[in-house]
Amino acid sequence: MHCLKIAFLICLTAFPAQASVGFRHFELPQANHRTLDVAVWYPSDTTGTPVVQGEDDSFILQPALLDAAVAPGRHPLVVLSHGYGGNWTNQDWLAADLVRQGYVVAAASHPGTTSSNMDPAIGGRLWERPRDVSALIDRLTTDPTWAGAIDAGRIAAIGHSLGGWTVTELAGGRFDPDAFEKDCREQAELASCRGYVALGVGRDAASRQALRQSLRDPRIKAAVTLDAAATRGFDPASLAGIKIPMLVIAAGTPVRDLPAALESRRMAGFLPAATTRYVEIADAVHYSFLPVCVAGAAKHLSGSNATICDDNGDRESIHRQTSTKIEHLLARVFQAKD
Repeated sequence: MHCLKIAFLICLTAFPAQASVGFRHFELPQANHRTLDVAVWYPSDTTGTPVVQGEDDSFILQPALLDAAVAPGRHPLVVLSHGYGGNWTNQDWLAADLVRQGYVVAAASHPGTTSSNMDPAIGGRLWERPRDVSALIDRLTTDPTWAGAIDAGRIAAIGHSLGGWTVTELAGGRFDPDAFEKDCREQAELASCRGYVALGVGRDAASRQALRQSLRDPRIKAAVTLDAAATRGFDPASLAGIKIPMLVIAAGTPVRDLPAALESRRMAGFLPAATTRYVEIADAVHYSFLPVCVAGAAKHLSGSNATICDDNGDRESIHRQTSTKIEHLLARVFQAKD
């Protein structure tokens, strides 16, 4: 047992010195007529000149080797979930860091709440977001292209903002629309309350029932939230009953409509103390978990995007702190499975 743990550590620490970051992009149709735009980053032994993957005028995105061969062996899988109005590029900096530690990392843009599709009729079906993640895990653990490269016993989920809500649902949190709407009548200034109204979430009995259902995915062995949103809708008893380790990371410089005290910190207080770690990164703001902005990007942003490049500290440093904390959690959880 001890030898297996040592071997796994050697495997993880070896990757940074030899592995390149490979990348593949594809669409994943689902039975509910919801097509996912998917990106996968992975360790590769292929050599070559990496090129930037994805397009965004505001952010510096990560280079990778398109369609390179996957490095031999079975790799742990991490699935990312972006925030409201985001897309699969939003945590590519984290994906690249994790690949260099030996992980396969996948992300899907959630229809209805992604930059390329903000249709409220689709986005209001919030329960589809966790299902997107489960569908992506299904694909990667059964498709011959990927199944041989992924260790299905080592899967984790990480989400930013509304993605944090998504992975908490997958961990076992249960959403109570009645309690959330009551809370929003008292906390109407919160961003999650405004988004809930804008999307028209829970407008009929069928939707409310769908929101209450368990969307837990037992294949996920650890979860991380990055300045999560809409957490005030979780039933406290369901949070207390979550069995997997959770790392709750919050922005230590909170914005008025998404304060850690009312979102991440409050949620962490209901999670089991023995398996939960709560961290506030002092100089981080909500958007610090997005990629580093290109020079001058802030001058061209307006409206709801006007503050996405505003940081209280250095975004690259915040990313390093975040990656290190996540890597420590995942290494501990996945070693324990040996």
